Formats: sequence, structure tokens, C-alpha cells
Amino acid sequence: MKIQRVEAIPYEIPYVTPLKFASGEVLTADHVLVRITTDDGVVGTADAPPRPYTYGETQKSIVAVVEDLFAPQLVGLDVLDREKVQAVLARTIHNETAKGAVDIALWDVIGQALGQPVTKLLGGFTDSMRVSHMLGFKPAAELLDLALEIRDTYGITTFKLKTGRHPLSLDVEAARVLREGLGEDAELYMDANRGWSANEAMEVLRRTDDLGLQFLEEPDDAREVLGRRRLVERSMIPIAADESAPTLGEAARELLTGGANLLALKTARSGFTEAAKIVGMAEGMGVDVYVGNQIDTQVGTIASVVFGAAFAHTSRRAAELSNFLDMADDLLAEPIIISDGRIAAPRVPGVGTTVDEDKLTAYRTDRSAPAPTMFS
Repeated sequence: MKIQRVEAIPYEIPYVTPLKFASGEVLTADHVLVRITTDDGVVGTADAPPRPYTYGETQKSIVAVVEDLFAPQLVGLDVLDREKVQAVLARTIHNETAKGAVDIALWDVIGQALGQPVTKLLGGFTDSMRVSHMLGFKPAAELLDLALEIRDTYGITTFKLKTGRHPLSLDVEAARVLREGLGEDAELYMDANRGWSANEAMEVLRRTDDLGLQFLEEPDDAREVLGRRRLVERSMIPIAADESAPTLGEAARELLTGGANLLALKTARSGFTEAAKIVGMAEGMGVDVYVGNQIDTQVGTIASVVFGAAFAHTSRRAAELSNFLDMADDLLAEPIIISDGRIAAPRVPGVGTTVDEDKLTAYRTDRSAPAPTMFS
């Protein structure tokens, strides 16, 4: 079975509730749907989320690199020759989410061709993932109201608090209000998106020492090398690398140089193949990982569930899987259900990212189409 076609389809779906954080904000899911079609007619699907303020990719750049650079080199390759595909992708530097989507779409093809769920092909450890919900910049009381609503509606008890604001007291107050309002059983952690300096982060940790936070993600710019190393050495909770460790090599660098002692893993930027290598490295080094979120659609979210459920090491911590709740609509044909704070891994062959074609036609932006209609 050989690759016959590789497509990159841009589309836009608005967010009902924009998410704001230290490195930017997301108002619209201006993503790219990547599709690989084989000569036997099997179609693999994945989602690529542009994050220009984090990785430099835009919707247009993803479409260009997939269709102009990757596609001509991938067409004709056997779908099982994954290392040949990886070699093609590696010839182009950066463009991580474009590469990740191609890899996931290929795994989707392989799973369908073999008649097996990809989560089983990867490892098959568990059948569902516990969900963590992300809370953006809002007044503390509003954050608590939202967290309580999410807990009561979906059974989610783990929350990521987006921080990195100035003054620092805003974030400290939010963390304290959430802890007091949610109780000791709730799991809380913070993500500053490089919004502080290392010294500011140390002050925040001092002020929140009694709140039982799980960890702190990207407190400062990792290029602040000495400050970051000092912070990791002195912190009583793990310091997680996310934006500073998008690839296997960069993750290894951050761990070995003392820039982090916990890793965020995002399949949207690593695909499944490189993500599995990162998990193996982390497990061998005795470092925990958790599945993060690129403000993913349901198509991207289900890929994260598939990967996270495959490995014991990725299933230990709650995964960030619920940001699609803030979208006005989605492309996934079978909407994701969050029940008792968990999302089940698809049992169908492939990744489980079958798209509603009518919605794709309505929301795609690369051809003349009727104005988007909000589907119920």
C-alpha cells in the first residue's frame, strides 16, 4: 500500500470563549486538516494547529510545507516505511506541527489498513485518559465559577491555571481562590508560558508554597539559562518544559542541562513516532511526562487520547484534553464525550478521526464555499 496523495486543507472555526495567556491568545481555530490517501483508497487524517507566537508556524506556512515540500517526496512511499517518511520530514527544519500531523495521518492509515486501533498498535496500556481542564486569564472569582461548573458537568478534578501576569499577585490570588474553592482533592498546577523571569517565578513559588500545587510549567524563558537552572534546583515542585522542549533533542537538552525535571508532551507538534521516543527517554531517565494541549480541536484531542492511553508512563497524570469545549463547532464526525472526568480511547481501526465532510466543506477556506453555519 503506497501513499498516493497528501493534502493540507485550511479551515476556520471560531472560539466561543477565547483563551488568553502570557504568550498570546486564541480567538479562532485557523487550523489545517492534513490528509494522506493511499492507492487503495484508505484516508488518514490529522489536525495541525498554527501557533506563530510559540513555534513560528502559520496556517499558510503549514499548507505550503505540507503540499510543496513534503507531498512530492512522500507520494509513492509504502505506508509501512515510517522511517523513510521520518527521513523526509527531518530534511526540513522546524515546522513541527506540520510534521506531527503528517505522522499522525500516516499512523491513521496504518491502523485502518491493519484493522487495529492505533492506541493498541502503540502500546494499548489503558482504554481512557483522565482529563485536565485549562483555565485562562480571568478574575479569580470567575475562574473558580468556571472550574466548579466544569467539575460538576464533566467530573474533571484537575485544572491547569494559566499564569504569567503582572502584577504577580493576580496569579497568586487566582491559585489561592481555586484551592480554597475546589478543596484539597483537586489537582492544580500553573503554566506561565515564559511570562515571568526566574526570580519572579521563585517569588510566586514562595507565595504559593502552602497550596499543594503539582508543578509549574515554563515559568520563564528557558534561554535564561542560569536563572532557570537555579529555579529548578531550588523548587520544591517539578518545573516542566513545554515550549522549550518540542522535539526529542530539545527535551534531552533541557533535562540534561537542568532546565527542567518534567516534560509536557504534545502529539500535535511531535506526532506519534517522535512522541514515543520522548516517552522512552523520559522513562529511562526517571522523568515524568504529561500530555499537553495545543488548544486542539476534537480531531487533535482524540489523537492525544490515542497516544496517552497507549503508554503507562503517559497515563499516570491527567492530560489536557478539554479545550475544544470552548469552540463553536468541530469537524469530528463522532463528538468526544467526557464522562466522570475521562475520555475513552477509540476502539475503531485507525486513530478515530473521521471528519464530518459537510462541516469541512462549510469551514474550509481554500475554496469558494457557503458562509459557515454553526452546526448543532
